[in-house]
Amino acid sequence: MRSDTLTQPTPAMREAMANAKVGDDVFEEDPTLKKLEILAAKRTGKESALFVPSGTMGNLISVLSHCQRGDEILLGDRSHIFLHEVG
Repeated sequence: MRSDTLTQPTPAMREAMANAKVGDDVFEEDPTLKKLEILAAKRTGKESALFVPSGTMGNLISVLSHCQRGDEILLGDRSHIFLHEVG
């Protein structure tokens, strides 16, 4: 799980993706996504979970849920946001 940009999917992974049941996630009609969020919530011991398609989006949601427009955040010089998101 080092990086999703280095992992090459196996034939079984590609088959699972091709055969996955899908729906509109905005209207909560995607059963596969819903199962993933429920599993993530259970494994982390949380009431619910939200899947986002990228680390950038996850970081943005996290920062915006704690900060207002114009606020500043403190980052370590080895943090992901600082190193990889032009923090």
